Amino acid sequence: MTERYSRQQLFQPVGNKGQQQIRSKHVLVVGAGALGSASAEALVRAGIGKLTLVDRDYVEWSNLQRQQLYTEQDAQNKLPKAVAAKNRLRQINTEVKIEALVMDAQPANLEGIVQTADVIIDATDNFDIRFILNDLSHKYEVPWIYGSCVGSYGTTYTVIPNVTPCLHCILKKVPVGGATCETAGIISPAVQIVAAYQITEALKILVEDVEALRHTFLTFDVWNNQHAEFKTGKMKSDKCSSCGSTRTYPYLAYENQLKTEVLCGRETVQIRPSQRHLYNFDELEKRLKKQGKVDRNPYLLSCQLPEQRFVIFQDGRVFIHGTNDIQFARSLYYRLLG
Repeated sequence: MTERYSRQQLFQPVGNKGQQQIRSKHVLVVGAGALGSASAEALVRAGIGKLTLVDRDYVEWSNLQRQQLYTEQDAQNKLPKAVAAKNRLRQINTEVKIEALVMDAQPANLEGIVQTADVIIDATDNFDIRFILNDLSHKYEVPWIYGSCVGSYGTTYTVIPNVTPCLHCILKKVPVGGATCETAGIISPAVQIVAAYQITEALKILVEDVEALRHTFLTFDVWNNQHAEFKTGKMKSDKCSSCGSTRTYPYLAYENQLKTEVLCGRETVQIRPSQRHLYNFDELEKRLKKQGKVDRNPYLLSCQLPEQRFVIFQDGRVFIHGTNDIQFARSLYYRLLG
């Protein structure tokens, strides 16, 4: 028993065998914000064999209040969250293989990763991606753990393919609207509670203690001292297109994937080219300097316009901050980059 993991191994449900199992497993964390930071750090400290982090965003000052892996320097440098997270996690545990991917969580990007994962942790901020994860989970029979939080409220649910109802069974369709961190705020204790439940469930799966898994949909409001959970067994539907007997995985279909979207609760539009587009940042910087102040790092280039800010990623995605108008954002995109 090594000293590093000794206290975890002394916990009887883990033990020496469980620690060896943890060390041999691969976890995919989708989203490297508040939940992703907490989950990734817990997994790395627990000695996971491989961690893959997927995130499309970069560190901003408003993240620092609750996203525990990041520093002021990361925000100042506009480092992609996946990159900044990897930098910090490597300082915590050099034994863990960490893969950081700055990209959109879309089926084409995720399928190869999901096939090699033992558990998927949902640390995203929108249901479009969660329904994609739900379909991928069932297509490749990989457990995934849903989690969300806003204000002082949080919720989590563990999905085991072919055993539990899936998220599609429970919610029926992608929810529209609702409170977000941008509109209702968030306190860090809500994040930590959801992450604690998610990582505990993940550890149970990793050490193969399936009998200990919680088969309920759990919600809480930590500020108002409320806690509730309900059993989901009867909600499983054989007609579900994601997990039923004639499943079609509807959220993996190209026509159901957003190409242009308003980011969750933010005055920001993301434009994703239909094909991967690699920009020459040197040429782009020269062109955009005529429009406004330009900053760049190896991963992205930003241009501050009078009322909007353009952020161009290496994979061709563009964030247009300062608008929720998709048509306006598209016209601005084509004017500056078309």
